[in-house]
Amino acid sequence: MKVALVHDWLTGMRGGEKVLEVFCELFPDAHLYTLLHNRGSLSNTIEDMDIRTSFIQKLPLIKKKYRHLLPIFPTAIERFDLREYDLVLSSSHCVAKGVITGADTLHICYCFTPMRY
Repeated sequence: MKVALVHDWLTGMRGGEKVLEVFCELFPDAHLYTLLHNRGSLSNTIEDMDIRTSFIQKLPLIKKKYRHLLPIFPTAIERFDLREYDLVLSSSHCVAKGVITGADTLHICYCFTPMRY
């Protein structure tokens, strides 16, 4: 079974990333999709995954100013092509749950409390 994990952004180890870490342990061969990744800010379990970022990753000053780009997050997450996966497991407090999947793809979302800003 081909599995993709989706998480809003990877900028530090907080509660959501601890849940993601368990998903990574369950599916170590999965591809991990995220809007942006601050390398070295996560556990080795997550850092060792095949992490695929969106176009947002390439923007200047993104590591500190990413929250200012909230209006374009839905567009960025919807650009990932996940039609080839059998299972998509998203962990989301923002937009990861909005990822587009194939008609035959099972999408399970672990949805956290909404953002507080």
